[in-house]
Amino acid sequence: MKETDVLRRFLFDDLAVRGEWLNLTASWQAAKQHHQYPEAAMQKLGEALAAAALLSATIKFGGTLILQVQGEGIIKSMVAQSTNNHEIRGWIRCADTVPDDSLQNLLGEGYIALTIEPKEGEPYQGIVPLTGEHLAGAVENYFAQSEQLKTRLWLCANEHQAAGFLIQELPSEKGEQDQEDWARIEALSNTISEEELLTLSCEDMLHRLFHEEQVRLFAPEAVSFKCHCSPEQVESTLLSLGREAVNELLVEQDTIVADCEFCSAKYSFNKADVERIFAQNPVIKGSETKH
Repeated sequence: MKETDVLRRFLFDDLAVRGEWLNLTASWQAAKQHHQYPEAAMQKLGEALAAAALLSATIKFGGTLILQVQGEGIIKSMVAQSTNNHEIRGWIRCADTVPDDSLQNLLGEGYIALTIEPKEGEPYQGIVPLTGEHLAGAVENYFAQSEQLKTRLWLCANEHQAAGFLIQELPSEKGEQDQEDWARIEALSNTISEEELLTLSCEDMLHRLFHEEQVRLFAPEAVSFKCHCSPEQVESTLLSLGREAVNELLVEQDTIVADCEFCSAKYSFNKADVERIFAQNPVIKGSETKH
């Protein structure tokens, strides 16, 4: 029986290659229900969420991985996030009508950024120009340029589910043998079809691709949609703006309304709310900024 909303890691015995298989079903439905994007844009978001979940599992960290694609075309920006616990969320800024076209044509000239925001310590970000027809190719190019790691991804999404498959070369000193091993695993992986990615179980997929290899499959890890927005986060933003700037906003409008781009939650603050927020944080005065 095919598992849903899980990530499965696997290793090749005696090869410097690791991999991941991913399915998003209920988590994809939960993520997309908050948005009313055109179908083609929604598909791109599904691929981005699959990519973020896969990439977050390639590193050991506590925090959030943020995949961001920025451009000047019909799609202006796309953000997909995954925590180290595989909690995903995302959004797109795009035109009302989005044709079924390549990511590069939809975004135009732009860039792809990968940010690691640890719970403790400083964030890390890498940025490279956007290249490739599809998101998978853009992410592969990011790793080739920024991380110097051979990485291949296969991503797909439809209205029902999103899925992904990743292989990545591990550090080794075997030289030419490693190159031959990678070339073989990559060639086998290149036979993956979207239909197989969406319908086959992880075990069936790995058997179909690598039945002549020694593959070690690890236990499934649950993936879910979860938004981490809260009134406290918005209050922190208001404090960072400073009392003077917030008062100016209240002059223009009786109530300040903040919308969460990830889950469409609305947070409203009237004059009394603002008085309470700044009274509880007396260190923030005037237009000083909280860092």
